[in-house]
Amino acid sequence: MELVELNPLMNSIVGLPGVDGLSTEQRKRLMIAVELVANPSIIFMDEPTSGLDARAAAIVMRTVRNTVDTGRTVVCTIHQPSIDIFEAFDELLLMKRGGQVIYAGPLGHHSRLLIEYFQSVPGVPTIKEGYNPATWMLDITTPAVEAQVNVDFTDIYAKSDLYR
Repeated sequence: MELVELNPLMNSIVGLPGVDGLSTEQRKRLMIAVELVANPSIIFMDEPTSGLDARAAAIVMRTVRNTVDTGRTVVCTIHQPSIDIFEAFDELLLMKRGGQVIYAGPLGHHSRLLIEYFQSVPGVPTIKEGYNPATWMLDITTPAVEAQVNVDFTDIYAKSDLYR
């Protein structure tokens, strides 16, 4: 309960979604807590922030971070994360359509390692100050940009030190 920050709701009734009881964000944290009872070494989460506003998503991601800080591995799929949510991740596995890996490795502080990796590719546009690194990364790795700068990110990754 403490790890997922649900102590204040200890004796609450879950209730019916959208009617009474716990909020959507509280229910997501409760679901994480239920999974943690089994003490797994790895947890898979598919879109843990979907359907949540920014505040609720940040609370859920803080719960995910708390879980990681206990030594567990958490694997998440995430769709269009905010900067704050993206920065909560330690590592990224980025694949293009068809399942080909174009990046697998650490993000670094403020996504520095990810940004340096992609900006080292000739022709890739640099990230603008204050721009979301997740959005930038998705923008620059599209098939259209690959064709425009005449690169294959799969091939670049396969030949990189990061891959080795």
